[in-house]
Amino acid sequence: MKNIFARLTRYLAGQKDILETGDVISAGRMPKMKHCRIVVADSDHNSRKTIQVMLNRAGYDIAGEARDGLDAEQIIREVRPDLVIIDVFLPGRNGYDVARVVDNERIAAIILTSPSYESGLVEKACEVGAFSFLVKPIEEVQLLPAVELALSNFQELLRLEEAISQLRDKLETRKLIERAKGILMETMGLTEAEAYRRIQKQSMNKRISMRAVAEAIILSHELSHRD
Repeated sequence: MKNIFARLTRYLAGQKDILETGDVISAGRMPKMKHCRIVVADSDHNSRKTIQVMLNRAGYDIAGEARDGLDAEQIIREVRPDLVIIDVFLPGRNGYDVARVVDNERIAAIILTSPSYESGLVEKACEVGAFSFLVKPIEEVQLLPAVELALSNFQELLRLEEAISQLRDKLETRKLIERAKGILMETMGLTEAEAYRRIQKQSMNKRISMRAVAEAIILSHELSHRD
């Protein structure tokens, strides 16, 4: 997970010139750290209840619980919680597979638990997107900081991914406008500034984005040059 953050941060640093002054990057959904909705999936009844009691006492809401992997996946998809706490050895479908689905669909922050510690288990937990790996029996002093960090880091991950998406969209828009300007300069003998103002004026007159105007210019040019 640290590698993911590092790659995303480096990408943003390398692409920061794409953003113009005043651009705002939205942070995606940002639930409060308390009163977040959590799903607990563990085949052991006592483990589930112990975790739920600690979470309730800290002000978190239990959105659902599951005893096996298939139920866990269904419940998580239905309730869309902010955090899932999943035992890696769930019957039916193991916790790693459930976590992979949650991570791929960016449903929630993930904490994985296990009755034992092995380096291979932790490594696999990182591969499926878990923000923390807790060994049972879990104490409150372990659980609550892990929950806070998982929620915070998940939101940061969403924010970075949204920022990258916006940067890519802005870069693609600039490429389209540059191409459209080139077409106008070539076909109408306009200067670069004149071509840009023409696109800008059409955007304002038609109340559509400059990207849409650029795409229309490019499409029209391509159609006119077909055999």
